[in-house]
Amino acid sequence: MSGVNILNGRLVLPGQAEPQSGHIHIIGERIAEVGRAEPIAETIDAENLVVAPGIIDLGVFATDKPAFRFGGITRAALMPDQSPVHDDPATIRFAARKGKPDFWVHPLAAATKDLDGKHMAEIALMKQAGALGVATGRRWIDDSGLMLRLMQYCAMLDMPLFVHAEDAGLAGKAVATNSTNATILGLPSAAPIAEELAIQRDLLLAAESGAHLHIRQVTTKRGLDLVRLAKQRGARITCGITPAHLFLSDTALIGFRTFARLSPPLRGETDRLAGIAAVADGTIDVIASGHDPRGPEDKRLPFADAAPGMAGAETLLALTLNLVRDGVISMGKLFELLSGNPAKILNLNAGRIAPGHEADLIFIDPDTPWQVDSEKMAALAGNTPFDKLPVQGRVLKTMKGGQIL
Repeated sequence: MSGVNILNGRLVLPGQAEPQSGHIHIIGERIAEVGRAEPIAETIDAENLVVAPGIIDLGVFATDKPAFRFGGITRAALMPDQSPVHDDPATIRFAARKGKPDFWVHPLAAATKDLDGKHMAEIALMKQAGALGVATGRRWIDDSGLMLRLMQYCAMLDMPLFVHAEDAGLAGKAVATNSTNATILGLPSAAPIAEELAIQRDLLLAAESGAHLHIRQVTTKRGLDLVRLAKQRGARITCGITPAHLFLSDTALIGFRTFARLSPPLRGETDRLAGIAAVADGTIDVIASGHDPRGPEDKRLPFADAAPGMAGAETLLALTLNLVRDGVISMGKLFELLSGNPAKILNLNAGRIAPGHEADLIFIDPDTPWQVDSEKMAALAGNTPFDKLPVQGRVLKTMKGGQIL
């Protein structure tokens, strides 16, 4: 008599578009069997609930356990933009232990020392310390020679390289995309080509080096077209997007709402719709929260002076469920984007409901209504551009490593 049975759930299974009725048997920290129950000491009744793999949030800027718990996130890849920067083995080891046992942080190693974009960090040592990937942080590395050497090193170590795609020479101090809205508001703006040029260069270098390139956010139509073409040619590339760029356009800047000050900036409606199309056709591999909680000292400023970023962990699931309701993707495809593909990128034995995988599960009522409220969020700060938006879908229970939290 050992383990746990999850009974009567609607299971989000690999290769299945829609949830399937069934049971899960768990022994220890892993899924032992899917499809039937065994005589055991404990049962969990999941009737009328969707049981899905825990969300793996690919590229957050803060370890924010209450927000992650609310949003059904059981693991997160932590960006190196911390204080101090995660550019040495000691900071990597500390970050990897930070959330255990009920939440796992997977730190990404800084590509360059102090994220200065000039001097390569000790990536091999950070891999030994537990880093599962390398990241350039919030900035693009403009030195193409350095970037090629970095990619060659990542390819040799078999580590994905997470990049921010925005040519700083073109973007300058822009806080918005060139548009009528930016002109009316008088905001410094840049053309979308700042993203597209950065993507094109990095695609060429990735092809030259053989590195696994992950573009953390692709937010423009032409940028997505470049990625789509590169994938058709067999490039080793993955990319992501956030709900903000799927559901908001630059009209959200009207009124100088600094919660909508993001990096990359919000785009026009054509780019937003292109993002949804790219989710539907598989060009986009990951939807991540971009979780970056910012307090009043960073946001209660003139728009051009406010820090970019949004608190996205708590709203990630509820917002992306709209893609399922609207018929853009299936529930199975949604959890590929939220869990399965992030696990593949980080080479984790998680993100799927399958025998032998970690028993990281969330129990969802996809129809529960609630309202986003920046003043009541569990996050370190409530800087969400979706404040006061009515949404549907709540995580009612979370299991991490076979244990209900």
